[in-house]
Amino acid sequence: MVLASKVRLVSSRDETTASAGRALLSAAGQELLGRLAGVDVSPEAALALSASLRGEYPADLVAAALTQQALRVAGRAKFSRADQMLFTRSGLEQASSEVTAQHAAERFAGATAVADLCCGIGGNLIALAAAHSGARHVIGVDSDLVSLELARHNASVYAPPGKAAFACADAREFRLAGIDAIFIDPARRDARGRLPAGAYMPPLGWCLRLAETVPWVGIKSAPGLRRDLVPPGWETEFVAAGRELKEALLWSPALAGPVSRATVLPSGDTLTSDADAAAEPAPLAMPGAFLFDPNPAITRAGLVAALAGQLGAWQIDPMIAFLSADEPKQTPFARTLRVVESAPWHEKRFAARLRELGIGTADIRRRGLAGDVDRIHGRLGLRGPGAAVLVLTRVSGRPWGLICTPEPGPG
Repeated sequence: MVLASKVRLVSSRDETTASAGRALLSAAGQELLGRLAGVDVSPEAALALSASLRGEYPADLVAAALTQQALRVAGRAKFSRADQMLFTRSGLEQASSEVTAQHAAERFAGATAVADLCCGIGGNLIALAAAHSGARHVIGVDSDLVSLELARHNASVYAPPGKAAFACADAREFRLAGIDAIFIDPARRDARGRLPAGAYMPPLGWCLRLAETVPWVGIKSAPGLRRDLVPPGWETEFVAAGRELKEALLWSPALAGPVSRATVLPSGDTLTSDADAAAEPAPLAMPGAFLFDPNPAITRAGLVAALAGQLGAWQIDPMIAFLSADEPKQTPFARTLRVVESAPWHEKRFAARLRELGIGTADIRRRGLAGDVDRIHGRLGLRGPGAAVLVLTRVSGRPWGLICTPEPGPG
């Protein structure tokens, strides 16, 4: 198998983007990006900068560099070395963050040749190439030359020379000879920036069938993935960064563990369950002294009952994910709230009680009840120095309210 170490930027579906990419990779482009490092490129400041720089550089290069510096600033939320990387706007939006990519790369610890299909600007590729110092080689495959060249540059920021190679090809036409593992992030947007909801390119079915050729396959999916689309034997892992659900990862039978997994990053805490345990419902009871608000990864993975078992807790409504117990529990998989007041929801009565408690600030969390949170907040007429969490939910099918205070903890 011949792997090209570099792909020259020669064409693109979007010639404007291609031209900007060529310009930024030129000596003048690199020089200008160096000058802009750390510079304020807010819209107001960029206007003045553009005018001053056009005396030294072509106008198109100035515009591309200012846009790139703004993307680098935005990219810091995902990448620790964003100031050295190159992005497109859509590429940055769709790329896995450094922490989620590193987590996914750990599954391929035993692989020697990994193909990153639909690699985009290289979010996962750089983690695959940098994760292990052994004989592993990674090849990034993408049909878009601009994305591929940016991936090559971004890999050079993180990985040793020679760890990554690149091929411009449709993932469905790329030859897999010599490859022992595949990671694929199928597009959820087409060339016009859109696909039907739940659609992938290449289609999810095609991605799943890769395991018939290469046993080790990982597929990145949107966290809203329908779990019934995942074949038996595959693992579905829902990954959250803190409380924000980021992605679903599908692992082929050769890489799979339990059927369902929820992982919370950056700690790496994980909760798993097999199909039988996941089917066991949590016990039901009225709210106790403490309320637990599960991490969205737990909810999407169908592991609320498993978490209840771990905490010795119960569910307060069969259709709502809130758990409760009479003792405080520390867990990375849920926020813990101390219950101050628990009663059927009646807006005027709760407003009066909140004023009695001196609550002037309330974080309203609505789950399972209709109503506009901002309007409810305005009607409560809160005043006082205190703060609370007001939970509006259902208990055994009845509208219910809980006034709570947060407990310190990792969740």
